[in-house]
Amino acid sequence: MSSFPGPRPTHGDVAQLTTDTTSVTITGSITSQGILRDGRGFVELTLPDADPQQRRDLERTQWYQYELYRSSALLYSSPQLTLSETRRASDGAMVVTGSP
Repeated sequence: MSSFPGPRPTHGDVAQLTTDTTSVTITGSITSQGILRDGRGFVELTLPDADPQQRRDLERTQWYQYELYRSSALLYSSPQLTLSETRRASDGAMVVTGSP
């Protein structure tokens, strides 16, 4: 369950995130996908627009780990990831990118 995700998106409905400062549960349409950028592997986690405080907490974190669920079944459990980038998708979703 903790191997690095591949390039095919994995879709879930709940993400449990643990960071260096907080732990949050986010529900909605969530996507996890492995990407390759400049020869390095990253994980992109796309989250629905979160509570403003949760969003600020995620944008300020140094590292995070997450578990992705669909219908209460665990789909993916990440290793500890170093935050590389946070950005907004065109639909307002928050995209969090990290690397092991």
